[in-house]
Amino acid sequence: MTRTIAVADIGGTNARFALATIAGRDVLSVGEPVTLGTSDHPTFADAWTDFARRSPGAEPDALGLAFAGPVDGGDIKLTNNDWRIDRASLAELGIDHAVIVNDFEAVANAVATLDDEWFAPLAGPPGPLPRHGVTTILGPGTGLGVAIVAHGGDGAWQAIATEGGHIGFAPDDAVEDRLVQELRPQFGRVSAERVASGPALADLHRMLTGNEAEHRDLWQSVLAGENGAVAATFDRWCAILGSVAGDLALAQGASGVVLAGGLGYRLRDRLPNSAFAARFAAKPPYEQRMAAVPVRMLTQPQPGLFGAAVAFARSPYCGIGDPPDSNSIP
Repeated sequence: MTRTIAVADIGGTNARFALATIAGRDVLSVGEPVTLGTSDHPTFADAWTDFARRSPGAEPDALGLAFAGPVDGGDIKLTNNDWRIDRASLAELGIDHAVIVNDFEAVANAVATLDDEWFAPLAGPPGPLPRHGVTTILGPGTGLGVAIVAHGGDGAWQAIATEGGHIGFAPDDAVEDRLVQELRPQFGRVSAERVASGPALADLHRMLTGNEAEHRDLWQSVLAGENGAVAATFDRWCAILGSVAGDLALAQGASGVVLAGGLGYRLRDRLPNSAFAARFAAKPPYEQRMAAVPVRMLTQPQPGLFGAAVAFARSPYCGIGDPPDSNSIP
């Protein structure tokens, strides 16, 4: 039997909503998303009401929700935004059943279930993404999301959320040493997210050029293919992202790595020709081992929404009134 549910992917900048059709444990389709700015809506309830207004007649009582922050209690909060969500507030919106997962756990769900056609080569040997051992997933955006898929026997797998974006950043040369020195007075500890997320491009550009610029303006220049100082900043950012990805793969014992997320998707034509691959493998004494790890780019445009639908479909969901530890049903 098929049913229609709502799915949402809530990040620090955008909240995406859509309708999904599921049948048993399978996701049949995810509709065209409605994208809303989180800063334009004071609360999740305001955004949900806006989504319902834009989709008249489509207000399902079930929700698969991917959320950019730790999901380990009854009251969850975005890491990079003031939104909070709890089950009582969802019930007030008419949502009787909800499965809530970390946003990159949702992406991991998508990675585990999508066909090979959705993975484009970025680094490492050719061939399909390995479906054994551990797959490391990371994605730059407002922050730096990190998750893993742990593969078992007979095709079994488990998506596991992490806060790997907050590991400490290890600079590779004098330029990156200087970047850390400039960021430390402001942030104290310099995490990977501080240097390998979307907003990090502005800090890197200021350090390299002495010029202030909004990171959104810089990304528009990058995506437009402009040359000059912005291109040089982007090249360094790609190298840093590759270094962070390699560190995560080493730490997690990855048999494969997937770059995902909205920014990664928009850079799918740029990253393969950047310093990403070289820096990913530059991990002495394990250069050969790292060069043999397949690194792929996820080309599914809405993996968070798709993965939220997978999470709902695979979960023996429970009602809103159940205990707080039922946010995410294994």
